[in-house]
Amino acid sequence: LCMIVRDEEAMLPGCLDSVRGIVDRIVIVDTGSKDRTRKLAEAAGAELVDFAWCDDFAAARNAGLERIESGFVLVLDADHVPLPGILERT
Repeated sequence: LCMIVRDEEAMLPGCLDSVRGIVDRIVIVDTGSKDRTRKLAEAAGAELVDFAWCDDFAAARNAGLERIESGFVLVLDADHVPLPGILERT
């Protein structure tokens, strides 16, 4: 899972819970959170990438994707929760 976040403490736990057991790794690009987002991400086992926001979502996304060595990448926003069963492992 690769995400870009900033001040998402309210939404992040639900998103991360929804992909538990589905993704092997979580890479979260934090663009300057001032709330508990970073602590929640770390508690979920995410790898955090600090990124100074430069008004460029592609640059932030690429900073996260650079950390992925291989495989498929699921990209979600913190307010996204996949429908149950849609991401089942095969």
